[in-house]
Amino acid sequence: MSAPASAVAPAEDVPMTHRQKINALVGLLLGMFVAFLSSTVVSNALPTIITDLHGSQDQYTWVVVATLLASTATTPIWGKFADLVSKKLLVQGALFLFTLGSVLAGLSTSVEMLIGFRVVQGLGLGGLQALVVIVVATMFSPRERGRYQGPMAAVMSVATVAGPLIGGVIVDTSWLGWRWTFYVCVPLAVIALLVIQRTLNVPVVRKKVSIDYLGAVLIASGVSTLLVWVTLAGKNFDWASLTSYGLVALGVALLAAAVFVESRVSSPIIPLHIFRDRTTTLATLASVGVGVALFGGAVFLGQYFQIARGYSPTAAGLLTLPMVIGSMLSATVSGNLITRYGRWKRFLVAGAAMMTIGFGLLATIDAHTNMVLVGAFLFILGCGMGMTMQNLVLAVQNNVSPDNLGAATSTVTFFRSLGGAAGVSVLGAILSNHVTDLIAKGLGALGIGSGQTGGGAAGLATLNELPAPIAAIVRGAYGDGTARIFLVAAVMAALSFIAITLIKEVALKTMSSDEERRAQEAAAADVAVPAVVAPSAVGLVADDASAVGTRTGDATRAR
Repeated sequence: MSAPASAVAPAEDVPMTHRQKINALVGLLLGMFVAFLSSTVVSNALPTIITDLHGSQDQYTWVVVATLLASTATTPIWGKFADLVSKKLLVQGALFLFTLGSVLAGLSTSVEMLIGFRVVQGLGLGGLQALVVIVVATMFSPRERGRYQGPMAAVMSVATVAGPLIGGVIVDTSWLGWRWTFYVCVPLAVIALLVIQRTLNVPVVRKKVSIDYLGAVLIASGVSTLLVWVTLAGKNFDWASLTSYGLVALGVALLAAAVFVESRVSSPIIPLHIFRDRTTTLATLASVGVGVALFGGAVFLGQYFQIARGYSPTAAGLLTLPMVIGSMLSATVSGNLITRYGRWKRFLVAGAAMMTIGFGLLATIDAHTNMVLVGAFLFILGCGMGMTMQNLVLAVQNNVSPDNLGAATSTVTFFRSLGGAAGVSVLGAILSNHVTDLIAKGLGALGIGSGQTGGGAAGLATLNELPAPIAAIVRGAYGDGTARIFLVAAVMAALSFIAITLIKEVALKTMSSDEERRAQEAAAADVAVPAVVAPSAVGLVADDASAVGTRTGDATRAR
């Protein structure tokens, strides 16, 4: 619950010109690029990092999960603050925190240290992935925003795929080494900070509200507990064990307490009332599936190309180019068409369908699949990603008021990140167990006991030291086992497709959230001027002002 009135500093409440908005957008996109690049640049370097630091397959997974988990837990908090304080300072703070985590991660001397500093990176990433989208929504209307969805999705896609490529080149360059995969983005982050400082000028709306820290702690604790259970069950303890049941019960209890707290406090981290909107609820469900599919499936591509197929880190990055090309093309084309026609659902449906098909095709690969076919499958997947990721957020932003923009945007992003963190944990556990079984069977066929190599974990950590016949078994196990990951991702993408088809399309608004706020304040001032006004007249004026502020030129709803 917010205060009845909000205050905006007069000096700051000056509308940005179109040129200023474009300049600010460049800085924001650069910040987004830095964040996503830093989080993906290590993917192709991870096999080398884990081998160098003598880690295991489980630690391989946690290097990725640590960042996703931290970003997931803090995204709603960043979003709530965006509704209360300076968005500009928040973006800069998130960038600084992310950069600090990157530098510290590069100084790691053990996998445990690396995982800890990746958590610091995740704290900054949680802010950037929510705040950039929120600020863009503040500057541009949903209808106009479609034109910029393409560049935003393209930046995300380029960073997602260029990251592994750059990481591969760094690892293959002897005078650099894997530590520079963390240092490389620091100069870009500094440039982004300076550009944002000079160009971004969005109004600061100050409200008298309190932050629900208890709810934030309960949400983070509940999610973390369940992710720890998913990651460790089946290896450190049995799925059907007292420890397993205890972790599940604790996680569910914490999340239930979080729901109770969120329903009682005046200013919840995740406002439960936004789920009364059908679009928000379905988009949130779809985002969970998209997160599992995207993060969980894509994170192990580098491992497949390097371990199963024997390519270098650089080559592994190049082999993912079909996915980024497909994502850039579909995001740009769909974004421009959305702006032109004001219709978005058809692109979401098509994107989810292509994602499902792409993952389904990837579920058929093994250690010997023709690489041209693998590239074609990745292109289809990329096309689906480009039309799905940001358009889900656009659909939700179009249905919420300016006061709830930050919370609603961060909620969708939160559940997408939650799906990603859970996806990496679950799929990593599935891969680890399946690879261990395949290695044991392969070694058994040669009359060798799996204890002599330590199973799948040791096989990954000491792959370069294994005899050729055993190394071939390990590579084949990873090649055949990766298909199972993509099969699970295809199922999750299919569930997202179902949720998206049930969303009711609403014509895009033609006013930005900042313009809506100004229109509402002007309408409130006009209503407050007369000393005596009939109640019916007040309602009529308010309704007219609301109509102007939320549906100019778009009074009809798409069927």
